[in-house]
Amino acid sequence: MVTVGSAVVASKIVAATLPPFTATLLRYAMALPFFLVLMRWQGTRLPEMPRSDWVLLVLQSAAGAIGYTALLMAGLREASAGDAAIIVGLLPLVSALFAVLALGERPHGALWLALAVALAGVLLATGAGSEAARSWRGNLLVLGAVVCESVFILLNRKMKTSVPPLALSVLMTAIGLVLSAAAALPEAPWSLAYGRTALLAIAYYALVPTVAGYLLWYAGAARIGAAEASLMTAVAPVAALFLAAVVLHEPVTPAQLAGTGCVLGAVLAYGLAGRRAISAPSTSKTAA
Repeated sequence: MVTVGSAVVASKIVAATLPPFTATLLRYAMALPFFLVLMRWQGTRLPEMPRSDWVLLVLQSAAGAIGYTALLMAGLREASAGDAAIIVGLLPLVSALFAVLALGERPHGALWLALAVALAGVLLATGAGSEAARSWRGNLLVLGAVVCESVFILLNRKMKTSVPPLALSVLMTAIGLVLSAAAALPEAPWSLAYGRTALLAIAYYALVPTVAGYLLWYAGAARIGAAEASLMTAVAPVAALFLAAVVLHEPVTPAQLAGTGCVLGAVLAYGLAGRRAISAPSTSKTAA
């Protein structure tokens, strides 16, 4: 989750000089060879899937791989990395809301309360006045990126075939590479000037949040429960806000600190409520 938070800072650096789809294309072009090496090293094979699952994979890649990355970078052209960090922290709550609305899952009351508190925190942080004018357009684009990532999570749960995580990462990266190449054509990537700083930031995004983030997440998830893993998502916005201040030298305002506290508290409260809901049946069963 620290690497996920650092992706916000890397995206801010890239967005300053490169258009979003070209940057996305370069990210996946750099990440795919490493994923293929990992796949061969672990002996992972691509599963056979029905056509419906392939359609879902393409839609997932369009939403998660392309929509999230491109909208995040486009938003960061106008929004501060600190504000984006707080908005990205909404991801687990927005994903839970999508599951309720689209999958008909039964929500517990903690979701609505957590959403209200988190949204209040985002409005507090991004709506407060400061020396630099706040960009609502940039913030809305970042929020759109969070929605795209939530759609990605939703579509993955609709697949009929169980795809190993590494194979899924390879497929998402390969499809994302093709889709971003098509989307980048109007940006004429062959005519752009590629600065050293932007290329290093893209390489970092490709290798650390994408490849290393995958390895760390699944290695950790294998050692703890799903509820504990979901709680760890609260680390991402805190890491992003901290790194925005240290790396980009963005000032951290009291409003941003308060907004981060609201979002962090809401995510943790919702995650703990879900954890208690999971553990309650096993506790009563043991007592019985």
